[in-house]
Amino acid sequence: MTEVGVGPWEGEWPTDERFDPELLRDGDRRNVADRYRYWRMSAIVADLDDHRHDFHVAVENWGHDFNIGSVIRTANAFNAKAFHIVGKRRWNRRGAMVTDRYQHEFHHPRVEDLVEWAAAEGLVLVGVDNLPGSLPIETYDLPRRCVLVFGQEGPGLSEPMRAACEVVLHIEQFGSTRSINAGAAAAIAMHAWVRRHVFGQPAT
Repeated sequence: MTEVGVGPWEGEWPTDERFDPELLRDGDRRNVADRYRYWRMSAIVADLDDHRHDFHVAVENWGHDFNIGSVIRTANAFNAKAFHIVGKRRWNRRGAMVTDRYQHEFHHPRVEDLVEWAAAEGLVLVGVDNLPGSLPIETYDLPRRCVLVFGQEGPGLSEPMRAACEVVLHIEQFGSTRSINAGAAAAIAMHAWVRRHVFGQPAT
């Protein structure tokens, strides 16, 4: 089996404080980008903080949904400003594959708490769910400073959260199934934000 990552550092060790002596000695088998090999976790977080995007991700957690981890892992891939758990504080972290350690986490016991926090930060709540009256994300001009809000697998966004969002967007589908996995939907929504605000591709 091919090992992930790199082995012990070869040659003279770097003196940069971002490097972790234990990783230099033993090798770095973490699932991190090559530019972060041998770096301390705190150094990686600090570097990510210098380049985080202006969108946040929020997930409702009323029933300990195991899909939350997948959403959080994707939030790391797109370098979201932070992720927010609404509802129960504890959530299933297995799907996150430890990527939550490289991000900033907020907890809001109630929908109203997220609404109050977002208003204070000047952020727009954008729901993502295939509901009656929702608009297609493909043609909607996503705001730069926003919170992309996702519901639980199955029931989707709760009624209070739907009412709190400025807009609810859906992802156009063309097959027989009514919905797609929450983790997949989150990835599509975050990529839509990246296309708009990183690559400058206007909504059509």
